[in-house]
Amino acid sequence: MTTFKYRARTAEGTPVSGVVDAYDEYEAVDIIKRSCPIVEQLTPVKGKRKINISLNEPLWVEDKTLSLTASQFAIMLRAGIPMSRTVELIAGQTSDRLMKRILTACAADVAAGYTLSRSLEKNGKKIPAVFIESVRAGEQAGTLEDSFESLKSYYDRAHKVKAKVRSAMTYPIVLLVIAAVVIAIVMAFLVPRMISILNGIGELPLPTRILMAMSTFFANSWPILLMLAAAIGIFLFTYRRTDKGSVALSNFRMKLPVLGKIAQMNTAAQISNTMTTLLGAGLPVNHAIEIVSRVLDMRCVGVELARRVNRLEMGQTLASVLADIKYLPAMLVEMTRIGEDSGSLENTLRTVGEFYSSEAERESDRALSLLEPIITVIMGLVVGFIVVAIYVPVFSMTTNVAGAF
Repeated sequence: MTTFKYRARTAEGTPVSGVVDAYDEYEAVDIIKRSCPIVEQLTPVKGKRKINISLNEPLWVEDKTLSLTASQFAIMLRAGIPMSRTVELIAGQTSDRLMKRILTACAADVAAGYTLSRSLEKNGKKIPAVFIESVRAGEQAGTLEDSFESLKSYYDRAHKVKAKVRSAMTYPIVLLVIAAVVIAIVMAFLVPRMISILNGIGELPLPTRILMAMSTFFANSWPILLMLAAAIGIFLFTYRRTDKGSVALSNFRMKLPVLGKIAQMNTAAQISNTMTTLLGAGLPVNHAIEIVSRVLDMRCVGVELARRVNRLEMGQTLASVLADIKYLPAMLVEMTRIGEDSGSLENTLRTVGEFYSSEAERESDRALSLLEPIITVIMGLVVGFIVVAIYVPVFSMTTNVAGAF
């Protein structure tokens, strides 16, 4: 709700001033005109807004939370519980702090007569556009329960895919961290001590000289290297949040040898699954593809889709639009064309989404299975180099001492 300050006159012409709480200026005028037919001035009250955000609140709504929330809405609405009471009950039951805050704010708006989609759009800035637009389409078509069922399946599938990727990435990441810690300890403590011992024994082998140079460089330059790494990280984080940066980085990722193929499959799956959900909610193709263009992880594809929405509005087919985007697989385009020709686009895209989701998962597992031995071999080579560089001169010194006797 927004507070408005107004100045008006009654039917008798008496000047009246005051404040009113309303969703927007149109509702404020309607409320004021119930007692004062003539509204002379209406301005929103400016001041510090009280933002009730906990430091423990998540930065975004998780897919698992969205799936559970959609499932609760579907069950309660099918049971005949009024929308205002449904929102209030779900807000009280959810354990996610961010979703609780959003739904609590929505409960007041819905109780005042606003639609759930309008309230979510106002209060749920961190809720995906797919969720809000599907709710809006369900409200307009009178199939809100079905929309929530589709959203439940969509976000449940997305949560399972992300959870599997996180689980598969755990071992390689732990391996890399352990390798980095071990090498840092060796370079920081063991190598400098060995250098002090080996400095006075004459000509050293090439591996030893390389290791000593690296150790000296890192010992003298680690603050600069640390600041450089932090600067690069901050730059990439900031650059990625800009439109130009997100497009450039996603474009680069799409061109990588192995990761690019996985990204293309994930993008095809995301387009298919999101379109299935939106079309199932009753959205027209041009509106659905406009929403898809905003939610795609690969922004380079999202921007290309957004540029072609007007072609759909001019009557071109979705398949012809997708065919012009170089990163999308040919099978996605052909299956889309078949779905449009047969009048079963939603079901066809559902099948395509399931196929590319499984293919992306299979390729990810294959890439990770290759990554683990590669990391192990690299660790072995690095540790082996350090051992050779340190112990070859030690063995030479021991042999020389033994020969002298």
